[in-house]
Amino acid sequence: QVHLVESGGGSVQAGGSLTLSCAASGFTAMDYCMGWFRQAPGKEREGVTAISSDRSTYYADSVKGRFSISRDVANNKVYLQLNSLKSEDTAMYYCAAVGGWYDCYSGAWREKGTDDGYWGQGTQVTVSS
Repeated sequence: QVHLVESGGGSVQAGGSLTLSCAASGFTAMDYCMGWFRQAPGKEREGVTAISSDRSTYYADSVKGRFSISRDVANNKVYLQLNSLKSEDTAMYYCAAVGGWYDCYSGAWREKGTDDGYWGQGTQVTVSS
């Protein structure tokens, strides 16, 4: 059975950092385009970052230089390091397996929804100014 479980969210002041973890089970995360998405109240879901099977990484312009995605193949986990956090980063963050290598490379990952692939339940990040 496939599961994605996020952890590491919390409340932090602006300028602070958090590390989100995504533990995958029931499938091999490194074989997929793994993405982090976020959704703030009243806003549409946004693709934040993705990492492909060849370890290429992709970022939304809003987080470039501040966020970093990585993966731990041995433990089937994906991480999201959030630095220099801003109040506008406040959202529920979701980990998802949203396709193959080409979905990452082409940018299609950004438009994936919960009907595509496997999604976790989310972890809340709240940034206070």
